[in-house]
Amino acid sequence: MTPTLTDRYVAAVLRSVPQPRREEIATELRASIEDMVEGRTDAGADVAAAEREVLTEMGDPAALAARYADRRLQLIGPTYYLAWERLLKLLLSFVPATVGVLVGLVAAVDEDNVGGAIGEGISTAITVAVQIAFWVTLVFAILERTNTRLDLPGWNVDDLPEGPVDRQITLVDTAAGIGMLALFAAYLPLQHFRSFVPSDGDRNLPVLDPALWSFWLPFLIAVLVANIGLEVAKYRAGRWTWPLVGVNALLGLAFAAPVVWLMSTDRLLNPDLIARFDWLGESGNLDIVAKLVVTGAILVTVWDVIDSGIKAYRADR
Repeated sequence: MTPTLTDRYVAAVLRSVPQPRREEIATELRASIEDMVEGRTDAGADVAAAEREVLTEMGDPAALAARYADRRLQLIGPTYYLAWERLLKLLLSFVPATVGVLVGLVAAVDEDNVGGAIGEGISTAITVAVQIAFWVTLVFAILERTNTRLDLPGWNVDDLPEGPVDRQITLVDTAAGIGMLALFAAYLPLQHFRSFVPSDGDRNLPVLDPALWSFWLPFLIAVLVANIGLEVAKYRAGRWTWPLVGVNALLGLAFAAPVVWLMSTDRLLNPDLIARFDWLGESGNLDIVAKLVVTGAILVTVWDVIDSGIKAYRADR
């Protein structure tokens, strides 16, 4: 005997429900289908057409089976979703970048290939991000299915943000960014007069080559001041925008490119400083320092651009 549509539908549902409950569910399901079909035929519908319409309305048998079995059809449900999302964002905000920069710096020391070290740092950061996303999601999926309580502090109104909810850039973030840039910009001229590196006769020994004052050091200071202006513009906008991402990329390139070029051509550090420390004068040690500076500058700049792009994308959503 050829099975009817109802037989096939009930069989599909029963495949995914616990064995002890199959008979009960089959009886209940068949009765429901028959009542719904009978209601339509009493209104004048054809039996075959009524049966097809009823089964179509009942939906995917796998979804119906999940309801019978009280089985979740989402990887991370609402009970755990916010905790999962916050932890994932926190870890992704700094762990991949930190590990990528460290791996790139180590590779720059071990290998005679700055380009390869940069590539290794970027690929490692991407791998770490994927691994974090996978393992955090797996842990929360297990917690979801085992009904494990997290016992996290409950939300209350004191957790509400101080400023407007649509503001991505806070005053604290802006103040910290401006403060760091101001200190860095101040150090460039300060190190020429007070680097705390003594020389013969208690003279100050600048870290950077004094010859750079003819152009490059003023240029780098100007780029840092422009970055302070960017921090102010970000705060006024309240969030990252794509024009700000573009400006950030240009300023990052404007700072990193001269540093990379000057360090690669042995023009960044003060020659007297190199002569002052025997370690820097030993074979290969200055090359190691150059590789570290070049690799670090490129990786930090690349990550800063990527991070700003991600934040602009989130702000647009």
